[in-house]
Amino acid sequence: MSKLMISLLAATGMAFAGAVIAADTGISRDDYKARVDQAAQQFKDNCKSMSGNAKDVCMEEAKGKEKIARAEAEAAYKNTDAARYDARVAHVEAEYAVAKEKCDDQTGNAKDVCVKEAKAAEVKGKADAKVNKVSSETQHQASAKTASARADAAEDKRDAEYKVAIEKCDSFAGAAKDRCVKDAKARYGKT
Repeated sequence: MSKLMISLLAATGMAFAGAVIAADTGISRDDYKARVDQAAQQFKDNCKSMSGNAKDVCMEEAKGKEKIARAEAEAAYKNTDAARYDARVAHVEAEYAVAKEKCDDQTGNAKDVCVKEAKAAEVKGKADAKVNKVSSETQHQASAKTASARADAAEDKRDAEYKVAIEKCDSFAGAAKDRCVKDAKARYGKT
């Protein structure tokens, strides 16, 4: 597993924890408005002195932090499973946007692999958020839905990992590439 994937998964885990903590406490409408206003102003000033892709990465991070802050404020205000799910998805999407922007520093197949790994991490994060949302419903309703959501999530993750494996095969040629593709198809149950 690449360093990018590990950092994305770790950040997603922290994001889920933050969303869960925020979910335990409802906030007033005034607190909600204050958090949203603060989120709109807070993050972009740090990027002004940068240039090139570093500035682009910084701006994506700023946009992501703003989106996350808004989603967490809304989750804390509404205090619903749907709002907490939206906050988790905001975390995942923000991490994906930053990871994808960081891939611009690379070229060729390395960039393609980087983008596929970022997309795979996004798919995994969204799948985990969906499973978490379904499992947080009432126990009676959730048991069948949770099993189905877990199966869907596992399939989505497997498909994302397959796409990464196939992209990595593009760095080979001839028989080596054919063998790599065949191995990837066998490993991920594709025919």
